[in-house]
Amino acid sequence: MSKEKITRRKFVAGATLAVASPMIVPRHVLGGVGFTAPSDTVNFALIGCGGQGKTDSGELVAGGQNMVAMCDVDYGYVDRAVADLTRDRGPRAGAGRPGAPPMSEEQQKRMQQQMEERRAQAVKLQEAYKTAKRHADFRKMLETQKDIDAIVVATPDHLHATIAKTAMELGKHAYVEKPLTWSIHEARVLRETAARTKAVTQMGNMGHSSEGAALVNEWVQAGVIGPVKEVHVWTNRPLGYWPQAVPRPVKQAPDAAAGAALSGRDWNARLVNQTLATAMEGNYPKPEGLNWDLFLGPGPEVDYHPIYHPFNWRGWLDWGTGAVGDMGAHLIDHPYWALGLTYPISVEATFTPFGVDLKNKPVSYPMGSHIVYHFGARGNQPPVTLTWYDGGLMPGRPEALPDDVQLDGGGGAIFIGEKGILVHGTYAANPKLYPQSLMEAAAKVPKTYFRVEKSGNGPFAEAKHRMNWINAIKGKEKATSPFEYASRLTETMLLGVVALKVGQSKKIYYDGEKGVITNNSDANQYLQREYRKGWTL
Repeated sequence: MSKEKITRRKFVAGATLAVASPMIVPRHVLGGVGFTAPSDTVNFALIGCGGQGKTDSGELVAGGQNMVAMCDVDYGYVDRAVADLTRDRGPRAGAGRPGAPPMSEEQQKRMQQQMEERRAQAVKLQEAYKTAKRHADFRKMLETQKDIDAIVVATPDHLHATIAKTAMELGKHAYVEKPLTWSIHEARVLRETAARTKAVTQMGNMGHSSEGAALVNEWVQAGVIGPVKEVHVWTNRPLGYWPQAVPRPVKQAPDAAAGAALSGRDWNARLVNQTLATAMEGNYPKPEGLNWDLFLGPGPEVDYHPIYHPFNWRGWLDWGTGAVGDMGAHLIDHPYWALGLTYPISVEATFTPFGVDLKNKPVSYPMGSHIVYHFGARGNQPPVTLTWYDGGLMPGRPEALPDDVQLDGGGGAIFIGEKGILVHGTYAANPKLYPQSLMEAAAKVPKTYFRVEKSGNGPFAEAKHRMNWINAIKGKEKATSPFEYASRLTETMLLGVVALKVGQSKKIYYDGEKGVITNNSDANQYLQREYRKGWTL
């Protein structure tokens, strides 16, 4: 063995190259059940700590990993959100959904047990938030704190790429929330960077690790529903979640000031838009402690407003990717994976109006959209048309769907095969086949896909998608949604966003190998963004 000193960083990096290593000491030898050996622990930094980052880090901390650093631009919000994890919300009755049948005694026991486990996990996470070193600027954190093995990125979409690329260039492994990036160019850059640096990566589309996802793949690829030429995917987002199709708040506009003197017939869409923009302006000082400049990151200069932060950034073009960017990773993912799709040949979109500024420039995504992706044949598999619906829009009922089966208004997918259909909910939940006789054939399909460990055995248990990434870092498993796959899925999703920006019913043709739109040169501007001064990729 070389006499070169083996640092902890070299050890963790080297663990990814082998499934087993004599240096990993079995935890039962050192400390019994539940003990995590130091060499079996990954030191991670959480970037974006008040929203989805709580869930991501919660699973890792519960799994024995060490959160050594945190980075956020608004610790006031973070501290309130984390304190709320253990707030007593009172007893929960019934199944938790209006009209749902009452839970059995066994189901109630399982739910109560899960609530107690989550509370214990929340307490443990609160302690981790207290001990981790705090930073505001991820660049300074990565430059100065040397004990970081890996990063978890749960910031707004527009920051994902620059954070992940910087970290991977410094030898860190990367878990990045969905969508992987804000732009198509950024997705391609992260794929190349991950391959070159050999970082272990994962995108945060946790449904990819679910039992439902594995079943969908196995059933479709076994030919249970026959060749598939048509898929429909929908979500109710953004309804009830975040604002879209709203104007940018501005100081009072002249037309709006005169509005009170106008008759009803003069209230056209332009005046309504101006009036709303003015009404939303208000007097909203930037919260104390919020570093708004770091929030903006590579995006354009925009004044602070609470309609942007926290969370509401998702519906704004500057920082988010709308409903298809948010939920496509949970819904387009499954047909994309099961059918072995690659880049779409063409994409087109129709949609309700964008929210605009006073110059009529789009600033927030439409409330509803209908996006059609056309994929070519793959080997002996036929071409596929995948149709996306959001904002409450849903597909028509396929003929094979029984009249008494209600589609989930929250989201789902329908595969239309020559023998029948496959229907599932968001995250590939509860997959079903129709006619029901196909379920008998599905029961005989062997389980060929890897099953990620679950958080428990009850109906509320979820796959440990983040710990799958940790185990991949240690060389124990393969990450289920690495950037090699996730970047291509993200490109496909974001081509829908590009189609929205190009305009109503304007079809774009995409050369996926070259990463260019071939029939509309102006449309290529939407594949990337111009970074604000001081920011690069």
